[in-house]
Amino acid sequence: MSKVRITGGEWRSRQLQVTDAPGLRPTPDRVRETLFNWLGHDLTGLACLDLFAGSGVLGVEAASRGASYVACVEQSKHVFRTLKKNVDSFACARIQLFSCDALKFAAPTDQRFDLIFLDPPYGQGWLARVVPRLEALAAPGAYLYAEAEAPLTQLGRWSVIKAGQAGQVYFHLLEST
Repeated sequence: MSKVRITGGEWRSRQLQVTDAPGLRPTPDRVRETLFNWLGHDLTGLACLDLFAGSGVLGVEAASRGASYVACVEQSKHVFRTLKKNVDSFACARIQLFSCDALKFAAPTDQRFDLIFLDPPYGQGWLARVVPRLEALAAPGAYLYAEAEAPLTQLGRWSVIKAGQAGQVYFHLLEST
């Protein structure tokens, strides 16, 4: 097991456990710092969705920076157990966990999110599979954050407005067109 640290907000420098699991790649500190520089450091009042939560670092980081609600979705039971321990250690009612497949969570719902994190396992076509569901999940003016094994220019009606690369990870901030 390894650890990853929160880079900003009320829980800055606290660490999360990262369990060993195939395809689990917590977003590196430097990439998260860049992302939250792009977004502005204060996420007060935003509803966020971490659709492929893994360690939970993106969702916990959003809550640390003031998000009013964060939904973290993780399919792997093994990874979910560690995610639950991590989130429980913060005793934060603003973070809600869901142990299910991303597509099941993204089924028709009335819940809308201002910021959606998409950091799925690579090589499984997850981004293409969730695109049709994003419209129903996104609040008006929502932003998407996506990590991928190759550069993106668009996901559905969302276009890349900022992008970077860290090693073999391409990361993107997208807005609705």
